Amino acid sequence: MTPLHALDAWEAAQRLARGELTAEALTRACLERIADREADVLAFSALDPDAALAQARVLDAAPRRGLLHGLPFGAKDLFDTADFATACGTPIHAGHRPVADAAAVALCRAAGAVLVGKTVTTELAHMTAGPTRHPLRPTHTPGGSSSGSAAAVADGMLMLALGTQTAGSIIRPAAYCGIVGYKPSAGRVPRAGVKSASETLDVVGGFARSVRGAALLGAVLTGDARLLPREEAPAAPRIGLAWPPEGGAAEPAVHAAWARALTALGAWARCGDAALPATFARLVPLQQEVMAHEAARALAWEHRWRREQLSAPLLALLDAGAAIPGALHAANLAEARRLGAAVDALFADHDVLLAPSTLGEAPAGLAHTGDPLFCRAWSLLGLPCVHLPFASGPTGLPVGLQLVGRRGTDHHLLAIADAAMQRLT
Repeated sequence: MTPLHALDAWEAAQRLARGELTAEALTRACLERIADREADVLAFSALDPDAALAQARVLDAAPRRGLLHGLPFGAKDLFDTADFATACGTPIHAGHRPVADAAAVALCRAAGAVLVGKTVTTELAHMTAGPTRHPLRPTHTPGGSSSGSAAAVADGMLMLALGTQTAGSIIRPAAYCGIVGYKPSAGRVPRAGVKSASETLDVVGGFARSVRGAALLGAVLTGDARLLPREEAPAAPRIGLAWPPEGGAAEPAVHAAWARALTALGAWARCGDAALPATFARLVPLQQEVMAHEAARALAWEHRWRREQLSAPLLALLDAGAAIPGALHAANLAEARRLGAAVDALFADHDVLLAPSTLGEAPAGLAHTGDPLFCRAWSLLGLPCVHLPFASGPTGLPVGLQLVGRRGTDHHLLAIADAAMQRLT
């Protein structure tokens, strides 16, 4: 029998709804897993087991509250929480105690989820790593910047966890840790109460151990019931094969996962090459410039008044971003819109696009969080993405691919992703 802490969020939600499981039992199982594993994984920046159990008991004594009733979840330490400090992965904000929850946290709690704790983020959601280790191999990075959220869900400490993506901060750690990551379309989930890294690029999403679990979370975050899992699978969707121009950087494990996916999905879907426009290669450096400029403005206070407490890599990024004139930034955004129109045209012939998520397995070392190269373009365009974990690399660590949808079609993307996973695993 599957241990309670290892249940998928969708399965756990069904059992809770049928009265076969209590919120307290599920929360206690996750807390026991945390007690057993947190010293090795270091996924949390703050925990309160007693408060989590108290929340669960209140839920058990009341009518079902919503779609996430009784599911233990965590919030990346960029999200404001009324009952935990929000330090944003930096000593600059250590001990900062908000008076209210971020909107996404409030939505999850209103739907009945049990907030267990805050999960580790990299420094101000950028590339300098926090302490979290890969749950399968502690000498390797779990990815970032949503490091703790991905590691905690992958290790069975949480059913669900909130994250953010600016470059590749949901899809990359999901890929490294072997779980599902869902980055919604830009603008679909409120960002109120989340520390900003980039006004244009930031998106709130999350992690689960199945597409159905991610869809459940997505339905709550967006308020769109169309995201909920469907019983009927989409018939013969059109999947565009969007191997990127930077694909030469992919390791053999990604090529192997690609070949496996084409075989498995080709028997069900109509798979065909998506002719990425020649301008697609411009999207990666453009995303980097947009992110740097907007980070320097979003973190203007830290950059100006707490420079000595910033890491050298983040300080260099902010210095470079501050040197980009506002007129050039406006031109970059206009160029991104023009290039995005050419990519959007691909969806006239394809329902979703298949693309690599990462260069390969999670790299060794804890000082860095891996390269978000294959996520940058999709983040700049604001397109919804779902990472599908279904393969492993030569050292046994997870590898997978992502499906990318047309902006605003998250429900179609998740339905196809769910059906695809059933054929890939």
